Amino acid sequence: MRTVIAALAIALASSAAHAQVPANTPSQAAAPIAAAGEWRASKLVGVNVYNEQNEKVGDISELIVDSDGRVNGAVIGVGGFLGMGEHDVLVPMNKLKFANKAGKTTGGQTSETKKEWYPDRAVLNATKDQLKAMPEFKY
Repeated sequence: MRTVIAALAIALASSAAHAQVPANTPSQAAAPIAAAGEWRASKLVGVNVYNEQNEKVGDISELIVDSDGRVNGAVIGVGGFLGMGEHDVLVPMNKLKFANKAGKTTGGQTSETKKEWYPDRAVLNATKDQLKAMPEFKY
């Protein structure tokens, strides 16, 4: 009887120890700490957009994705107050540069900065007036 109990105790202890070993799942392997040039799409909404003169020209209010899953562009809200009177324009993603520090744009991560999975800002080579003159994006 003692042998059966001892065997059962060893089996339970080894299975409990095995359960504590973290599994190497694909999601863990696909999310490195410093993934250069990768941003979480959900975190891009709300990012402020500045021009190259460091003037705020708007913020990202939406990302537009095509049926193949490619991001066609970002909808940028320009002007307005508390969402009222805002002029939405669609800007191609390749026109935006993302930055982790004010005035410094980067496509990725440097060793001095911590990866947050979202940029501090987007930079666009346009003035607020130029964006307001663009055709309005309608949902």
